[in-house]
Amino acid sequence: MATPAKSFEDLLIARTGVPSDVVARARERQRDGKSLTDALRELGALDGPAWARTLAAAYDLPFSEHVAAGEVDPELLGRLPMQYARRNAVLPLRREGGEVVVAISDPRALGPLDDLRVLYGEPVQPLVVPVEALTDAIHRAYDLASGSAAEFMDDLEEERLDLIATELEEPRDLLEAGDEAPIIRLVNSLLFQAVKDRASDIHIEPFERSLTVRFRIDGILYDVISPPKRFQPVIISRVKIMAGLNIAEKRLPQDGRLRTKVAGRDIDVRVSVVPTAFGERVVLRLLDRSSTLLGLEELGLNGRNLERVSRLVHQSHGIILVTGPTGSGKTTTLYAALSTINSTERNIITIEDPIEYQLQGVGQIQVNPKIDLTFANGLRSILRQDPDVIMVGEIRDGETAEIAIQAALTGHLVFSTLHTNDSASAVTRLVEMGTEPFLVSSSVIAVMAQRLLRRVCERCRHPAHPNPETLMQVGLDPRTTASRTIYTTGEGCDACKQTGYRGRTGIHELLVVGDDVRQHIMRNADAATIRRVATVEGMATLREDGAAKVLAGETTIEEVLRVTQDELA
Repeated sequence: MATPAKSFEDLLIARTGVPSDVVARARERQRDGKSLTDALRELGALDGPAWARTLAAAYDLPFSEHVAAGEVDPELLGRLPMQYARRNAVLPLRREGGEVVVAISDPRALGPLDDLRVLYGEPVQPLVVPVEALTDAIHRAYDLASGSAAEFMDDLEEERLDLIATELEEPRDLLEAGDEAPIIRLVNSLLFQAVKDRASDIHIEPFERSLTVRFRIDGILYDVISPPKRFQPVIISRVKIMAGLNIAEKRLPQDGRLRTKVAGRDIDVRVSVVPTAFGERVVLRLLDRSSTLLGLEELGLNGRNLERVSRLVHQSHGIILVTGPTGSGKTTTLYAALSTINSTERNIITIEDPIEYQLQGVGQIQVNPKIDLTFANGLRSILRQDPDVIMVGEIRDGETAEIAIQAALTGHLVFSTLHTNDSASAVTRLVEMGTEPFLVSSSVIAVMAQRLLRRVCERCRHPAHPNPETLMQVGLDPRTTASRTIYTTGEGCDACKQTGYRGRTGIHELLVVGDDVRQHIMRNADAATIRRVATVEGMATLREDGAAKVLAGETTIEEVLRVTQDELA
């Protein structure tokens, strides 16, 4: 490997255009033990690819911005432990011209290159790759090389069923856990496969003569494996041990949680165990702590709805409610709203059950009924913290509703959720909880109902030719849509796991409380009347928003009808 022809600092300045005075300031920061690259990044003068490109030029080595999944030779990968690859940021790619091409983030680290030269018994050729891209490539490579949960089933028939209870302070990456007992490897592989398949839940369901494991992916449950019934007790005990639950208690429901890592991603898992006639049933809810929060425009809001919501979240006071059934993305919407208005000028406090995402700069309180920290009691305390914006995870009773309304009337912006089918029903639900209609009309400024529907897979979708009756079911005029392309699911592909759908988006029904709607709330009108008035004022229904996404090629007519089947056509 060639040595730099001139000083690295000179090359850095010449190649990246970083001013010499910025480099000098970065050198000053190095006195604190930081590397030059870290110091330059802190100053905002250098990104990862620019640094890696400069290193490659300095040592006359090839450079690549990323590593494709198909570039990695499984035979080379199988001989290198993942722990070593991650710790040293190296990844063997392929044999080429009698050498092993190795992706590396820092060519100055000669030790790992020497180790690989000895391991493979061949010369190595470094390829410089930015550290972020290399880390991602390492995870993807070992991800593809690992077995699925079904493959681990073969081990269960032959090996003894050891159940090892080990507690680690820091969660271990499941891709590294290859030396455990079969049952432990099976449970680990289920968690790993669920994350890889984008599952939100894992269901372990006992029946009289069988045990079934299912994943919920994009809101739909799919069968994964059916372990032998005799393995049921040890599988469930292993999950209980991981979640810190009592493995001896089999008669009462239990709730717990665990943290683990999958391919470098920090996963939070909520565990629910309930006794049934044929054994304990377990549901694991997966939450990726490393995923980024969505913005309002990424929720599926568009056009007029996006414009109105963006304006509403900047109001100084009032209540904004998000409604929908469990799993319809209500909390995600509230987080998106809070992240939109989050700034140092506002004091934002939330009370939640549970806290699903950590919001920088926001005070978040976890409900704890065991010590009487309910939504209502927590909300009372929040009001003494001089908040500007309050988020209440859910309005479950009249007491919480009353305090939230008083907060809105005294100059606070309040976000919360309700479990109702549509936006108009939220208003009547507050009245049913014992709140006076005039208080509801004075405090609630908007209600947004939402559902999640699956996106049609862009790789395998194909044009559909629905009949006029089907078009009219979703509110589309056959005459005006003749020139538009409407898609349906294809045969399925690897990208969508043969389902025809990949990912989800939201459809929304935004009821803004204007003068007419306010008057009807004051008269204690029913939900159907309020809905009609709001529709006259321009509110698009859930089905109409779904129809717009059909015309945009995002989903299918069948999916809109499935999700909005409770709405009047």
